[in-house]
This record gives sequence, structure tokens and C-alpha cells, in this order.
Amino acid sequence: MTRTRVIRPLLAALALVVAVPVAAVLLPAASQAAVAPVAGGVYTLVPGASGKCVEVPGDSTASGTKLTQAACAAGAARQQWRVVASSGKFQLVNVNSGMCADVPGASTTSGTQLQQWGCGTAQANQLWTFSASSAASGKYLVTGAATAQCVSDKDGSTAGNNPIVQETCSDIARMQIAFNLVGTAPSTPPGTPTVAADGTGQYTSVQAAINAVPSGNGSRRVITIKAGTYRETVVVPADKPYVTLQGLGSSAGATVIVNNHTAADGSANNGATVAVFGHDFAATNLTVSNDYGIGVQTLALNLNVDRGRFDNVRLLSNQDTLLVNNSARVYFVNSYVEGTVDFIYGGGIAVFNACQIYEKRTTGGPITAASTPADRRYGFLIYKSTVSGATANTTQLGRPWRQDAQVLYRESTLTGTIKTAQPWTDMSTSTWQNARFLEYRNTGAGAGVNSNRPQLSDAQAANYTPQKYLAGSDGWNPI
Repeated sequence: MTRTRVIRPLLAALALVVAVPVAAVLLPAASQAAVAPVAGGVYTLVPGASGKCVEVPGDSTASGTKLTQAACAAGAARQQWRVVASSGKFQLVNVNSGMCADVPGASTTSGTQLQQWGCGTAQANQLWTFSASSAASGKYLVTGAATAQCVSDKDGSTAGNNPIVQETCSDIARMQIAFNLVGTAPSTPPGTPTVAADGTGQYTSVQAAINAVPSGNGSRRVITIKAGTYRETVVVPADKPYVTLQGLGSSAGATVIVNNHTAADGSANNGATVAVFGHDFAATNLTVSNDYGIGVQTLALNLNVDRGRFDNVRLLSNQDTLLVNNSARVYFVNSYVEGTVDFIYGGGIAVFNACQIYEKRTTGGPITAASTPADRRYGFLIYKSTVSGATANTTQLGRPWRQDAQVLYRESTLTGTIKTAQPWTDMSTSTWQNARFLEYRNTGAGAGVNSNRPQLSDAQAANYTPQKYLAGSDGWNPI
């Protein structure tokens, strides 16, 4: 099969109510006097007992990351919190991740460690009230709307990495929080999405919102997208890193970015509906689709992004749904990919964790077409996922677009759609036997072991984990 590879560079992240924020005017956190928190302000939060800043450790953009404290660092977006008015109370939105300070499961247990989570609409376990301390001038008790408990530095410790928890409120040092102003955010009406096709957002198209992100931005820019269908092509340029696209619908299928270009019609980026070049991109709770039809190359998503994360994303097309280019290193979790032929392909690194992969063609076809460079150990890992299809005994696990293709299906459920006797096949002059095709501890009607199904040993498997695939030279671990 002939393919067109995109190699020319382009010229040119999950807060519900904050959209493409103007960069905060960063000032040394330690030098700022505590002030009364107001909507639109960006602050560091410093418990009186420790003098350290509340942060999301490791600049994590993952839901569920637990909040800790660390020495305040000027300009550290992971320690900056935007105050957002919501339902008469406030959300605390981390500037780096775009996620909200959250009480897990709205627990009322004193000592529960707080986390970050994607911001919801008037979600009580993400809403807070601020009341002035009567014992410490200029400091505030931060009380959870769902739990009536206060944000606290656990045990009043001065240690770095100490947990930030909720506790029964008391006007004591570990619960007396100084809000140190480091910048301001634009005034946006509460509940306003970044993008809304019906005109109720700041922009009516996703591309317009991306265009508004400053070139070279260094903090997470969350573009929230109201449920609906957005028929457009979207490009995230290389000079706009840290962008997040977040669908606001009740499911990934409620927010759809779709177009119908092909590689053959001369469209940029192989006709992909969405192409991503900016590093540290993230997408959550949305669908990317190419609805052109069958018989030609119809990309939904074209990835050139390093450290890309996709959570609860649906990718829909036919041939060549998802292209993971050589420069890409990406992680998919709780997501869905469907297509007909070679619909996950390319030379980059991709891990699919707890995903659904569906072969929609009744005559079946190969799922993957990896082109992993010979000097690269890792290519595609399908991990603890489910592979299904329209018909039985018709689907192949993959074929090598380049001879050194590397693909591993590990601990996944392979349904009866898999051609159990011969699940790998050749591609042009590249033979599957000489590619690096592997399986390990798969289950289901489509699983099995025979001479056509190379298996990892238990000893080898230790070097083929999601973390090993994604670590790179910087130790990235989005798992």
C-alpha cells in the first residue's frame, strides 16, 4: 500500500470555565503579600504551618493525582491556582493541568488526601468557600462545599511532598491558607465554554480557539468544547504546546470533531481531521472522526506529538484511522478506535491501555501497520484492551509497513474476530516473520499459541510494560 508521510513542519489543555487564559504575570511567590482571594485571580496557596506551596506534583496532567506541598518556586504553574466563581462558591483550577482541586468521591472522612480532577459543572466536591481566619490576619480557611471540611497541611508538617488533606475545620496554622497573588485571568462568565457551535462560547470553532493560544506558551491551555458537532479540520502547531481539548458532553460521543478529506484530495496532513504537532498535547471526552467513506485513506487523527495523552477519546474512520508518526510518543487510555484496514499505523510509539479496538469491515483486515525504525526498541503496545470485530475469524493483528515493525498485544482480550491460525500477515515485501510481532498472556476466543503466534516469555515481559514503552530519555510516565 502506498502512503504519503507528512514531514514538513507547520508554521504557524481541564477547567470547565477557563478557556485559553491570558498568561499570568508571574511574580516571585515568596515575595507576594497574602491578599483576599477573588474570582479571576491566580494564586499560590500556602498553609501557615509549613510556609510551602500546595501543588500538583511532577506537573502531572492526570486525573487523580494527589495534592502535596513543596517549597514555593517562582513561576511554577503546578503551584498556581486560578479562582473561578461557580454556583455562588469557587473552584480552584490548577494553571498547569487545567484540573480542579477535588475531594475524592466527596468523601467526608477527615484526613482524605485531596486530588486534581477534570472540572465539572457545579460539582460540590470541587467547590470551596473562603472565610477569613480570626487568628491569623490575611489568611483564610478553605472549606469544601460537599464536606464542610477544611484544606489542611497534614499534621502541620514542614516536609516537602507532605499530603494536602481535608480535616474537620479549626482555625489553626495548618488550615490557615495564605493566597499569594501571582497574576490574573480574563473575566469570563461562569460556565462559559471556550468553544460552542451555537455561539454561547468564546469561539464557534475549535481551530479559532487554538489560534488564540499564544505561540510558545509554557503552561497548560485548556480548550473546553460544548457538546455538539464541529465540522472542521484542526491543526495544533508545533509552537503551541500544552494544549488540552476537553469535551463537555456527558460522553465522548457527545462532542464530535469531524471532516471528510482524504490523502488523495491534496488536503494537508494526509487529509486528517485533526493533526497535532505541539508537544504535551492532551484530549479527553470527545470524538475525532473522518466520515468520507471506504476505499481510500481517511485519517481521523495524525499525530506528531511527543508526550501526548488521550483519555476517553473515540477515533472513527475506515482505512488508516490513526497515524502515529515517528516523532510521536502517545498514551491512550479508556479510549475507542475503529476502522477497516491498517487503522493504527506509523513509526512512532503508542500505548493503548484499557481501550476498545474494533474491526468494522465484514471481510476483516489487519488492525496495525507499524513502521517502527530498526534502531527503536518499541512501537505499539495494546495492553489490557479488548479487540473485537464485525465477523468471526477474519481480523488480523497486523502487518509490517516496514520490515522492522514492532507490535505487542499484551494481556488483552481477543474475541472470536481474530484469525486464530494466522493472525499476522505480510505487507508488500515486508514479511511478518521478520517483523517484531509479539503476544503475551492474551485471553478470549481469539487468543492462542501456535507457530504463527510468537509469544514473550515471562522474563522478557518485564521489559515490555507501558512504562518502558513511554519512558524515553526523560522518564515520562503518564500511566
